[in-house]
Amino acid sequence: MLILLFDIDGTLIRTGGAGKAAMEGALRTAFGVDTIRDVVPYSGRTDRAIGLDLLTVHGLAATPENVRRLNEEYLRLLPGALRTRPGTVCPGVAALLPRLADRADVRLGLLTGNTRAGAREKLTHFGLWNYFPFGGFGDDHHDRDDVARAAVAEAGAHLGAAIDPADVWVIGDTPLDVRCARAVGAYAVVVATGWHPIAELHTTGADLVLEHLADETSLPGVWFKAG
Repeated sequence: MLILLFDIDGTLIRTGGAGKAAMEGALRTAFGVDTIRDVVPYSGRTDRAIGLDLLTVHGLAATPENVRRLNEEYLRLLPGALRTRPGTVCPGVAALLPRLADRADVRLGLLTGNTRAGAREKLTHFGLWNYFPFGGFGDDHHDRDDVARAAVAEAGAHLGAAIDPADVWVIGDTPLDVRCARAVGAYAVVVATGWHPIAELHTTGADLVLEHLADETSLPGVWFKAG
């Protein structure tokens, strides 16, 4: 059984900055922040890590209560941000997911820094949520490697069987996706549909580097061939 774990932002979809806009909007409406300091990196990181950094750099205590307030306000603002931003499904994704989902020997999951609720909101907006019955999310984890471990554990619980790392593929768009794949002994595929140029992705040690997911002939043959 093959387990394919997909990142969301930059891999499955591009939201036109809706997530960042909603997170920064939450700082304004929940905490009264007037000026956003655009110094916190988002790419490949968990929402928990991003939120903690945003609180800190804006002089707010990174307490559990403030983290909760920021996340709740972010989730309140996210649907509106998705509706007003020029988002899109990444090339090849809309055709690839139903083909993979139809296979009896493949299971699709998520491995994302988004919280579970944030992931549901984004993927539901683009009509993709129902392809992914399990996954690892950024609710409780600061480090993406821990999200990868949670995703593999959820895959095992979903299947009711131990997961062989040799059957796991992580599909993302950042160097951190490759790193977290290695943390669980999985294969790594990275695509240049996010914010990292393909030349940089070629330096990550990924098993496969692609411009996008639209060219099936460039994808791993084992994804389409029962074995």
